[in-house]
Amino acid sequence: MTPLKDKHLLVLQHVAVVLLFLIQSCGGQHQMIGPTQPVVAMIGDDIILPCHLEPTMDAVDLTVDWSRTDLKPRSVYVRREGVELLTEQNPLYTGRTSLSVNKLQCGDVSLKLSTVQLSDAGTYKCLVPKFNAETVVVLAVGSASSPVIELTNVKNEMVLECKSNGWYPEPQMLWVDSEGKPISVEPTKNVRGSDGLYSVSSKVTVEKGQSYSFTCKVQQKNISQIKEANIHVSGDLFMVQSNTAVHITVNLAVCLISIGTAVILIWKCGQKKTKRHDEDENELHQTEMEEKSHRECEEKKRLEDELQNKEEDLEHVRQTIKKLMEQKTFLKNQREKLITRIQEDKTEMKEIMKKLEIELPKTDRERKMQKRGDTKVNLEKRTEVHEELLKTTEKLMEETENIIIQMTEKKGKIEKDKEQINKHLREKEKEIEEIQKKLSEKQVRNTEQQRTE
Repeated sequence: MTPLKDKHLLVLQHVAVVLLFLIQSCGGQHQMIGPTQPVVAMIGDDIILPCHLEPTMDAVDLTVDWSRTDLKPRSVYVRREGVELLTEQNPLYTGRTSLSVNKLQCGDVSLKLSTVQLSDAGTYKCLVPKFNAETVVVLAVGSASSPVIELTNVKNEMVLECKSNGWYPEPQMLWVDSEGKPISVEPTKNVRGSDGLYSVSSKVTVEKGQSYSFTCKVQQKNISQIKEANIHVSGDLFMVQSNTAVHITVNLAVCLISIGTAVILIWKCGQKKTKRHDEDENELHQTEMEEKSHRECEEKKRLEDELQNKEEDLEHVRQTIKKLMEQKTFLKNQREKLITRIQEDKTEMKEIMKKLEIELPKTDRERKMQKRGDTKVNLEKRTEVHEELLKTTEKLMEETENIIIQMTEKKGKIEKDKEQINKHLREKEKEIEEIQKKLSEKQVRNTEQQRTE
């Protein structure tokens, strides 16, 4: 086999290797996105500390580190390569932290914290070491309860005492009249218990024989909590009479109060049933939305994988076309050289034929004729080889050109497929974003509703 043919084979083998060459693309710079405002939770709540990767990606196998620098040990929750690492977790959080695997597939590394405690208040750091991306989430913990008003008779006066226990942070208590104007009261007492929660109380003294309407308000602005209790004190309540009419009036009043109480209880029962029904529907709707979000995330991941494959295929095709173009140029140059060689062979053949026709002296005739004959034979063989190589080169050029056309068509098809996949991906990302937004809004509404209750 000639060196020229060896070179052709090497080029073709190189093209075959290029067709199997794989190139992996690198992702863009990621960052962690957290809330801009503190997350407020009430003691006993289950809450979410929001944190997600941007741009979105599958974080199931990434290391996720939640921590608090003010604690020792500082670890709140660590997940590495799909496994929870609990050995270094601060005991305060044992059994109360988790991440959603479904949400991790969409880059959501939010931490679920169950049964919130007063000690949970603080600044949390959410970190994904692979991208050196982190953010902080501030958690404010509070506690509130509705106040109660107690009445006490003291000679010609009535003492109204408002009490409320289990508050955090320290609340404010005030009394207002029926017009909402503050009224003078005795100094408010705030006492902090061993559990860290505050009990607050305040008294108002009123004269007997007059009617009053008061509202006791307890509020804590840092956790957006306001609780209140209302009381209406009638002047008749303080009058002591013993005649029958009064007894009848009192009995009638008691009867009416009993009937009213029964009506209220029935109404509240109906409200509870309606509420339970609404809660069941809300939970069902939320579950459906979460399942839909999971399906959309899986479809998005499938599209991303398909897009990755298309990008690799496209890069393969581009590299193949590049190598084929180089081969085409090489073959073209080789073809020109062979044509030149064949022309030179023909010219040399003409000169030999002329020499063979020349009459030679008898002494050296046979030897010289033999030499010229051998030269002619060698030249004919060389010309034959050059012509064969020229045919092979032209055939390779034709095949190379056909492959280039096929690869170019394939390149165009892959690019169209990529555009279509990117379009579907954008649609999926928008759908997932809308679902997550709705879930987040729903969670906020549920939290607000729980606080109101």
